[in-house]
Amino acid sequence: MADVLSVGVNLEAFAQAISAIQALRSSVSRVFDCLKDGMRNKETLEGREKAFIAHFQDNLHSVNRDLNELERLSNLVGKPSENHPLHNSGLLSLDPVQDKTPLYSQLLQAYKWSNKLQYHAGLASGLLNQQSLKRSANQMGVSAKRRPKAQPTTLVLPPQYVDDVISRIDRMFPEMTIHLSRPNGTSAMLLLDIWSKSNYQVFQKVTDHATTALLHYQLPQMPDVVVRSFMTWLRSYIKLFQAPCQRCGKFLQDGLPPTWRDFRTLEAFHDTCRQ
Repeated sequence: MADVLSVGVNLEAFAQAISAIQALRSSVSRVFDCLKDGMRNKETLEGREKAFIAHFQDNLHSVNRDLNELERLSNLVGKPSENHPLHNSGLLSLDPVQDKTPLYSQLLQAYKWSNKLQYHAGLASGLLNQQSLKRSANQMGVSAKRRPKAQPTTLVLPPQYVDDVISRIDRMFPEMTIHLSRPNGTSAMLLLDIWSKSNYQVFQKVTDHATTALLHYQLPQMPDVVVRSFMTWLRSYIKLFQAPCQRCGKFLQDGLPPTWRDFRTLEAFHDTCRQ
C-alpha cells in the first residue's frame, strides 16, 4: 500500500490522521462509558447530577476536539494520484492478508505492463508504417522504379469492421478458439496466453516462431489480410506431431518434431533443416 500512498499523499499527515482516529474512538468510548456508569459516588442527588453533567460535558468537548483535529488532518493528507483507472480495485490494497493474497500489487503490475506494451506497440506500428515493402526486381519480376513508394499511413478501422473480420476468420478455423477483447476502449486485441511460459521445449520453440511470424506478416494497408495470413500459418501447427520434416524426412530430431513452418508454403522443417 505504500507505493500507492506515496503518490499525491502526505504520509506524515496520514500517520497523524490514523492517531487522530484512534483518539476520536477513545473519546467516543468515554462518552458511552459515562452514560453507562450514570450518577454515582456522591452523597446527595444534586451533587451526583452536577458531577455527571460536568463529566459528560468534558467527554463531549474531547469528542469535538478530536473530531476537529481529524478534519484538519484530512485536508492535509491529500488524495492518491488517479493516473490509472483501477477504480474500486484500489480497495484490495487494504486487504490485511496482503502476503497471502497479493491481488492488488499483481493488478497494479499488470496495468503498468499493459501501459508499457501499448506504448511500445504504438512506436513499433509507427516504424513499420514508415517502411515500404521493398522487393528487388529479381524477386518481384518488375522494376523497382515502376512501383510507387508506399506513403506512411495510420490506419483507423471502425469496430464493426474489425468484428466482422474476426468473425469470418473464426468461421474459417473452427478448430481454433478466437476471443476478441477491447481492454482500452476501441483498440481491439486477440486474446492470447502471454503470461505463462510452457514447460516443454517444443512449445517454447513454437512460441518463438510465432513471434517471428508476427513480424513477418506486416501489411499496414490491408490488416485483414495480415490477420488471416497469420491465422492460416498458425493453423498449420494442428499437425505438429504428425508432419515429417520436408528436408530430412524424419519426424524427430534431437527429440523434437519439426517446429518451423514456412511462411509461404506452410511446410514443416526442423530448425537445422530449414537453413
